[in-house]
Amino acid sequence: MSNATPVIPETVEPPYLAGLNPEQRAAVTAPDGPLLVLAGAGTGKTRVLTTRLAHLLVTGRARPHEVLAVTFTNKAARELSERVERLIGRSVTGLWLGTFHAIGVRFLRAHAELAGLQSSFTILDTDDQLRLIKQVVQAAGLDEKRWAPRILLAIIQRWKDRGHAPEDVPASEVGDFAAGQSLALYRAYQQRLSTLNACDFGDLLLHPLVVLRRHADLLERYQTRFRAILVDEYQDTNVAQYLWLRLLAQRHRNITCVGDDDQSIYSWRGAEIGNILRFEQDFPGAGVVRLERNYRSTGSILGTASGLIARNQARLGKTLWTEGEAGTPVRIAGLWDEAEEARYIGDEIEALQRGGESLAQIAVLVRAGFQTRAFEERFIQLGLPYRVVGGPRFYERAEIRDAIAYLRLTAQPADDLAFERIVNLPRRGIGDAAIQALRGLSRRVEIPLLQAARQMVETDELATRTRNALMAFLGLVDGWRTTLAEAPPRELAEQILDESGYTAMWQNDRSPDAPGRLDNLKELVKAIEEFPTLAAFLEHVSLVMDAVGESGSEQVSVMTLHGAKGLEFNSVFLAGWEDGLFPNQRALDEGGGKALEEERRLAYVGLTRARHRCTVSFAANRRIYNQWSSSVPSRFIEELPAEHVEHLHRNPAMRPDAESFMDDLVVPQVARFRSRRAELGKVIEGRAEILTTPPGAGASFSVGDRIFHQKFGYGRVAAVDGNKLEIAFEKSGVKKVISSFVEAA
Repeated sequence: MSNATPVIPETVEPPYLAGLNPEQRAAVTAPDGPLLVLAGAGTGKTRVLTTRLAHLLVTGRARPHEVLAVTFTNKAARELSERVERLIGRSVTGLWLGTFHAIGVRFLRAHAELAGLQSSFTILDTDDQLRLIKQVVQAAGLDEKRWAPRILLAIIQRWKDRGHAPEDVPASEVGDFAAGQSLALYRAYQQRLSTLNACDFGDLLLHPLVVLRRHADLLERYQTRFRAILVDEYQDTNVAQYLWLRLLAQRHRNITCVGDDDQSIYSWRGAEIGNILRFEQDFPGAGVVRLERNYRSTGSILGTASGLIARNQARLGKTLWTEGEAGTPVRIAGLWDEAEEARYIGDEIEALQRGGESLAQIAVLVRAGFQTRAFEERFIQLGLPYRVVGGPRFYERAEIRDAIAYLRLTAQPADDLAFERIVNLPRRGIGDAAIQALRGLSRRVEIPLLQAARQMVETDELATRTRNALMAFLGLVDGWRTTLAEAPPRELAEQILDESGYTAMWQNDRSPDAPGRLDNLKELVKAIEEFPTLAAFLEHVSLVMDAVGESGSEQVSVMTLHGAKGLEFNSVFLAGWEDGLFPNQRALDEGGGKALEEERRLAYVGLTRARHRCTVSFAANRRIYNQWSSSVPSRFIEELPAEHVEHLHRNPAMRPDAESFMDDLVVPQVARFRSRRAELGKVIEGRAEILTTPPGAGASFSVGDRIFHQKFGYGRVAAVDGNKLEIAFEKSGVKKVISSFVEAA
């Protein structure tokens, strides 16, 4: 049976064009040639891409085997295929359809010998890649502790993302890793891969690019074959992907790229926004269609998002609009601290649920993973079912489990599971053979592993190096046990994470997720501080983890802003909009003005996830390194168009003594921030430095001092905790305030 798709003349209106708006129709029916479809959030991007592909097939402008269609996920590829088949009413085979990596594998299987491989090559996962990198580092006689293999792997992957084979790496990009040996190590790594007949994920993009560059006849064959190329999420392509697509499109120039420059938020994993911004330069005469009519959000939400993103310079420009209702304004809520923020959002979600809103249509979006803890614990207290999307719950994260294992062993020396988890983490030279020996003694004598270790270090059964390492570990545990009886749990946790080398392990790790893991550990220490004893905290964790499995099918979604891209909800809460947290200070330090614009795009993505209701919140105070510091509302809040937002000056969910919170606290803070920023003039190449009130700013107070607070009146200091004071007010009772907001009376 023939697989040919029935062809209809262009003069006949196919049914799948019905219902398209004018801009969507223009994109679908555009003539052959380069086409950029700038598809704003919620404007029907997927519908346009699938319908254009169907239109190319139905009108005979390309046969299935002449089409290359690239997506960023396997799920998107499946959906694209299924939708096209529904549109044209029959199955379609022969398409080159899939992710960049999947298509790279298909190409390499057919031309493996040109890349120095056999067609049966294996694809290494991340663990295997790291293991191989370690072998290369060891073979070069380098100290792994000084020149971490993870850092070298990250350097190599960055080169591959930029399309650089070892012979193509510019001298300016070599850097000083291992005294300039990184390029030689890259060559050695690639040689080892070739010997093993293996590829890593970066090779799946790099090898096809190199092969096509070096074999003009093969390049011409593929350029001739692909009469039509379609690319989804073009703003997320890296340099290697961009170069590969540009090579293949040179003959027919019939390439359709769909994307949104305002949603380019993945530079940290290699995405290059410049690819979409220079499309018209790469393909002179290209058509550009802007999809601006939004079918998702209310007018107020769209007005807020469009007004914010308009401040970016690196964009092609478009303005979202809707024929739907304006809806309620985007609400901005200022809260006292992150605990108050979690309480407020929890109460708001319960109110929505009582009003008939499905929990599955509610999301809490945060900038950093560590922020989820406060919401998770509050939701558990309220009995609100929730799920953490795109990652484990806070107490399920590997680094948190590791840290808690240290705490468990310190509190309970008989905890063998905790002992096994951390005795060689970070690596101390206590290998599997030693642990097996400890297990054997433990079972024979019926004693805990820690006690078995104490006995074995007194014998010669273990190698001297292992015995010394185990003895050092036991000394650490003994020290922590002493601290357990003398110091607050927070100090103990900090001591354990420091002395064990666990924090240093992640500080020396240069993988992209290492900073987030360190932030999570800091959040754990902050959580421990809320409990009088370590035992109370460990019991709390056990109860929290036990409650995790009780959630029903309908759950509130909690996730990072990066993880929310492509999703939509009726009600969205955007939490933690404070300068330093969002925009993220680490990102600004590393990327300057470009990073600020990407952070703003991330805010735009968050706003446009909401269909009907959107609430932005920030905390006026956060506890950092055992000090309470005043937080400055995110500059993005100031950039939101006033006509589309509502500032909640009186927040019913806040404590009664904070009714005039905005007037008494937030407004003065913003004024001080603007004044200091203007005075110091710290604006360098478009990057404003984050200037906040340092912890402990203001006068120093002692227990018994008489003070005056503008709102609560006169009182005496009852307790001092850093720059946070507990004050017995004469008329308002006992309150906790920041020292910078009181004065001596």
